[in-house]
Amino acid sequence: MACIGDADPFTAAIPATKVELTVSCRNLLDRDTFSKSDPSNVLFSLTIFFQFLFQFGRTEVIDNTLNPDFVRKFILDYFFEERQNLRFDLYDLDSKSDNLSKHDFLGQAFCTLGEIVGSLGSRLEKPLIGIPGKKCGTIIVRAEELSNCRESVMLQFCGNKLDKKDFFGKSDPFLVFYRSNEDGSYTICHKTEVVKNTLDPVWQAFKIPVRALCNGDYDRSIKVEVYDWDRDGGHDFIGEFSTSYREMSRSQSQFHIYEVIFFTHTLVLPLVLTQINFTVAIDFTASNGNPSQPTSLHYMSPYQLNDYAMALRAVGEIIQDYDSDKMFPALGFGAKLPPDGRVSHEFALNGNPQNPYCSGIEGVMEAYYQSLKSVRLYGPTHFSPVINHVARYASAVMDGSQYFILLIISDGVITDMAQTKESIVNAASLPMSIIIVGVGPAEFDEMIELDGDEERISSQGRYAERDIVQFVPFRDYIDRRGNHILSMARLAKEVLAEIPDQFLSYMRTRGIKPGPLPPPYTPCPPQAIHPLLTRRVSRI
Repeated sequence: MACIGDADPFTAAIPATKVELTVSCRNLLDRDTFSKSDPSNVLFSLTIFFQFLFQFGRTEVIDNTLNPDFVRKFILDYFFEERQNLRFDLYDLDSKSDNLSKHDFLGQAFCTLGEIVGSLGSRLEKPLIGIPGKKCGTIIVRAEELSNCRESVMLQFCGNKLDKKDFFGKSDPFLVFYRSNEDGSYTICHKTEVVKNTLDPVWQAFKIPVRALCNGDYDRSIKVEVYDWDRDGGHDFIGEFSTSYREMSRSQSQFHIYEVIFFTHTLVLPLVLTQINFTVAIDFTASNGNPSQPTSLHYMSPYQLNDYAMALRAVGEIIQDYDSDKMFPALGFGAKLPPDGRVSHEFALNGNPQNPYCSGIEGVMEAYYQSLKSVRLYGPTHFSPVINHVARYASAVMDGSQYFILLIISDGVITDMAQTKESIVNAASLPMSIIIVGVGPAEFDEMIELDGDEERISSQGRYAERDIVQFVPFRDYIDRRGNHILSMARLAKEVLAEIPDQFLSYMRTRGIKPGPLPPPYTPCPPQAIHPLLTRRVSRI
């Protein structure tokens, strides 16, 4: 029996971007003597701007299992442009105490929210660590952006002639609800209570936000599994059925009858996902000053990062969470290269033009420092070669499956302004964004012009299809007290703020949409079929 309630606006305002995290674990340690662990997950968040760790929330406790799928979600405000550090701690709860030291520690995992969102299918799986000499199992975290749907629904279900699974008595049935994901998998969203010793259960009515049930998509597949509860956690599967919110809400008065089918199935659905490709281009012109002198913008101090290195690390450490292979092309421009001293405006920092890829931001940093020791700073300052370099790759993949971000770090006047404008106008029709960070004391008038916030950039009478350039002077974000971590966080927040809108504008102009939801699956021939009744009742 299912009843649907009226829209019930939540009291709290919903921010523009909220992300829901669902946590599961596999093969946890068993810390109980006569039963399995009773795990619960505690989420901690580290704020960059205030530098302290706080407990964000806890899941429910699931009795007697080493493979929990937690129903209680973590809902976080998501900012693409910030590094949001998370820590997941698992505990075996042995009492009602809120003091975590009273419970057995099962392991922990560290990541950023960006890592989860940027993983394939927004699903991150990591090993749990923290107990020396022990394999603590794995944690699986899935993220989904929440819609602004503010409806809630009242549902009630009853069963009729369900399977008898217990030897000495009838079944103790309960329901588990899952919403479908774009990759064909399912995310748990609700569990009912257990109704003891009956094959004709009537579960209590429950109220649930529609966005928790289907994230505001009324046609999204909802799977309901029926289990017979066992004290040892080894619940017996009775069967399952699928429906949708639209199907349940079609009528005010009729019964909905679902066949509970016992079967096994495998479903694999291809999904169009977007891979972020990050490229770095660094200015090696002579105006930066001799790298061996403390006055140089490229000076390698043993005590702190120079402005180039800080800008590179600030932006790169966030972007790398969205790049699955963490291999980044790193380019330089405006230098004379060994052995013949030729000037290049598009050279590989690692010295290998056939393979300019560096492993992670640390690899880029190492290649940057090595280049400073081998090349001679020269000039002039040309942006168009590195823009065209990335544009060549972007033009080959325009179906939305890949998106390219170019970070240019430079200190001064652009000497190929006309060619740079033409390159940007051409790139504006490609899956590509350009971030320009200005370092040093220059005025940066040309870079400000390229930003295009006030007036859309044009070249030879052609206007850029969309705004793809974001420019910021690093000096505006340097913390006056010398806190470099805060300086980098401020810079990253500013320069990355426009990337999501730029990405979406490309997808919209090309009519590219996310992959389709999985169609209703076709079950294998059923071994047993039982009716489960649902009914719409009057709206509240």
